[in-house]
Amino acid sequence: MHQTVNAALGVNLLQANQTEANHNRDHFDAWGITCFNLMSSPGAGKTVLLEKTLSVLSSQLNLAVIEGDMTTELDAEKLRQSGVPVIGINTGRSCHLDAKMVAGGLHQLQENYQPETFDLIFVENVGNLVCPAEFEVGEHTKVALLSVTEGDDKPLKYPVMFQEADCLLVTKMDIAPHLDIDINRIEENVRQINPNVTIIPVSAKTGEGLTNWFNWVYERINQNSIATH
Repeated sequence: MHQTVNAALGVNLLQANQTEANHNRDHFDAWGITCFNLMSSPGAGKTVLLEKTLSVLSSQLNLAVIEGDMTTELDAEKLRQSGVPVIGINTGRSCHLDAKMVAGGLHQLQENYQPETFDLIFVENVGNLVCPAEFEVGEHTKVALLSVTEGDDKPLKYPVMFQEADCLLVTKMDIAPHLDIDINRIEENVRQINPNVTIIPVSAKTGEGLTNWFNWVYERINQNSIATH
């Protein structure tokens, strides 16, 4: 009985979150914004990747960031140095952003900016390989990051995030030659559970793969624009 009640509560929680996520998506579509949800374990390189991405794409696109962190605004402050609007959200004890938290971030964005002027909003989720993939926030695209330091077995041990991802960025490629890591094995393991995912090896330090990443971002924005008009 106890397990049945817990299961029901879990289903209801996800259903309530999905309703709010759909509401967020409606706002994004009405404003003509594409939303990316960036997910990874702690330390995989989401913030550094965003710093590089904002520095290049902000000259051609109007960007904003909703930055999730459990207790600080350290990453949000780093990203604000790019000059791009950044809304910081502290989740407290929660290991992920949910749709209601992101809705709060959107309301803050509305209070200070004209949302219809933005082309793309990045949601940087809390570092966690499990929960963020289960709670949609209204995004059009899910991007997972996996650093070469994490090993090639993570896609098999934490399959939901990699199954849900539209794109996987294999990060920190600059140190791959110094590790006992097989990049091909990472790809093989990911494609066992998600055959169609786009996989892009990158290094924010050397710039490897970043052009491919930027091109993919533009492609997704164009695809979303066609789909919503």
